Amino acid sequence: MTTQASAPPPSTKSQALRSYDVADFPALTGLEEEWRFTPLKRLRGLTTEAPAAAGAVRHEYGDLPEGVAITRVGRDDDRVGSVLTPVDRVSALAYGAAADALLLRVAPDVVLGEAVRLRVVGEGVEQPVFGHTFVEVGRFAEATVVVEHVGSATLADNVEVAVADGAKLTLVTVADWADDAVQAQHLKIKLGRDAKVIHIQVTLGGDLVRQFTSVEYTGRGGEAELYGVYFADAGQHLEHRQLVDHNVPDCRSYVGYRGALQGESAHTVWVGDVLIQAEATGTDTYEINRNLLLTDGARADSVPNLEIETGEIAGAGHASATGRFDDEQLFYLMARGIPESEARRLVVRGFFAELINKIPVESLREQLGDAIEARLTKAGA
Repeated sequence: MTTQASAPPPSTKSQALRSYDVADFPALTGLEEEWRFTPLKRLRGLTTEAPAAAGAVRHEYGDLPEGVAITRVGRDDDRVGSVLTPVDRVSALAYGAAADALLLRVAPDVVLGEAVRLRVVGEGVEQPVFGHTFVEVGRFAEATVVVEHVGSATLADNVEVAVADGAKLTLVTVADWADDAVQAQHLKIKLGRDAKVIHIQVTLGGDLVRQFTSVEYTGRGGEAELYGVYFADAGQHLEHRQLVDHNVPDCRSYVGYRGALQGESAHTVWVGDVLIQAEATGTDTYEINRNLLLTDGARADSVPNLEIETGEIAGAGHASATGRFDDEQLFYLMARGIPESEARRLVVRGFFAELINKIPVESLREQLGDAIEARLTKAGA
């Protein structure tokens, strides 16, 4: 669906502009509701036309389990664009500028006993990179897929995730970029009947990372659980947005994001939108965001939104909380002989533990725990 840019602002998220053509999206000013928190100048031209010369990222992966294939497909492949229609200028620009798409396919009925791990490695920030990834999970398949982003890049990319009827996918995405990296990403998940996705989004590195995740249901019984862990250091801007569009009956969603911030001008943004359309009777949904401010000078913006067009639902709610350390927790630990700096680290690790433990790959859990510990030690928390 394409809506003219001159049309009046939509009264509901379901009416928002969607188009594959970047020309349908006006130039960004920073005054738009969707972009008012984002420092546009730090996007390094990702909001303008694609340059003649483009940068590059490389993809690394090891031996693949039976039933899994990773290939490149052309823009003319029917799958490309079948899940995701861009909803903003950057996503539309990336869609048009990506030369091809990386396809990760899990065959129907395959049940994987190990995770598929894919690394996206940036090779420099000088030229923008435009990427497109398609993850396809066949009917009744069960899989865990880990996508890690490392290195330096100025990247705008789209990720399409199609989970077929009865399939189950645990998708872990990690943004552990170098300090100079910039990423703007749109990840769209489409769920079939009785399909389930657990998406765990971890954001640690990068100068500016803006990730928009959206979910759409195509049949009854779909379940989406979206979890997020982010830790912003001095000067970092980490922004996470979700849109869960309940458009069919009897589906479920849960969104739970937690962030920690330390250092001057550390800034995080979380905007969670849940839309329950009139036909989505029997919906059960909840979203919550919690932020922990570790030092002065850090800022966390948290905006939960819930739009309900029918009263025939199982449940709906949202919550948001931002605050400093719980003095009672610190007192409890210090009263038992634990030094203040170690007590603070224990509180932060406990704050993140519930979500990190949802990652079904032990080595990755340990890796992320070490990364968080290193940040706390560096800051003398």
